[in-house]
Amino acid sequence: MRDALYPYVLHPKLAPAIWGGDALLSTYGKHADVAPPIGESWECWDDNRVVNGPLSGSTLAELRASLARELTGSIDPQLPFPVLTKIIDAHQALSVQVHPGDAYAQRVEHQPNGKTECWLVLEADPGAQIVLGWTRDTTREEYERRVADGTLAEILRRVDVHAGDVFYLPAGTLHAIGAGIQIFETQQTSDLTYRIFDWNRVGADGRPRELHVKKAADVLDFRGSSQSAVRTLDVAGDGGERTLLIGAKNFAVERVTLRGPEMRIPTDAKPLTITAMDAHVRVDTADASTVLAPWQTLVTPASANELELIPGGEEHVRALVVRPEPSLDALRQRAVAAGCAPADVDAFFAQF
Repeated sequence: MRDALYPYVLHPKLAPAIWGGDALLSTYGKHADVAPPIGESWECWDDNRVVNGPLSGSTLAELRASLARELTGSIDPQLPFPVLTKIIDAHQALSVQVHPGDAYAQRVEHQPNGKTECWLVLEADPGAQIVLGWTRDTTREEYERRVADGTLAEILRRVDVHAGDVFYLPAGTLHAIGAGIQIFETQQTSDLTYRIFDWNRVGADGRPRELHVKKAADVLDFRGSSQSAVRTLDVAGDGGERTLLIGAKNFAVERVTLRGPEMRIPTDAKPLTITAMDAHVRVDTADASTVLAPWQTLVTPASANELELIPGGEEHVRALVVRPEPSLDALRQRAVAAGCAPADVDAFFAQF
């Protein structure tokens, strides 16, 4: 069994989309198995296959079944892997949409959970914007009327974005990624999306894509929004810097910058998802060592108590670390122990 417990490099799923481009091939090193335009690379997903080691060829779902809690720790191994990570290339604007919460997904869609997500903006063209909520309080009645008469855009709130911005989007948040934006997305594992408006586009079949106006109305937060980018938290660490981007109950996301020979990352007995950014990163457990190429992703078994991240020779090597169902108390305590002011730590976590 010990030979089966090591960092599992995953082969991503590329998803074509009418709003996508070619950046996933040209910038992020993906290999096309679908025709462009390509909108998404699903980096960590239950159906992705392992490409290294003795379990090569197995899907992440098959690892859950065979390794059980050696892989998932306290997370139920019979449920889908709890986080889905993506790289998204929005060459054109995505539809205006909303995702349901857990209760609605379970009651209406008969799925285990809804979809809360977050975005780290990797690149953004000058003037790029997202839709994020309403300009003011509205109602279901006004929303449905404006969808019907074509005036919904008048109350959509638009926010300028820049590379490095982080946004947290709990279920119920009206949103859309604008044109000229590339993001790293972390979300609950769900594909429940209710489209409200799709800019009058047609799909590959020449027909307008399906809208879900009534279901969207069931789950939308109709309050006006003042939400802005998340205020991240820098945490000093041996071997480099750690920046907490998101610290929510469903997932925590950190960006680590490796400046020394190694950085130690506690797992808190959870499976971690690690994505190398612009350079190679070596990931070591007590029993195995794996090298990630830029923009490649792996999952580590929960049975590994600690990981070592080792830069691949370049300076300021960066990686993204995602923790499903994290211990927020442990993250708080480590931030304070590293010298962060307790008030700053409280302010960071209060955003979620």
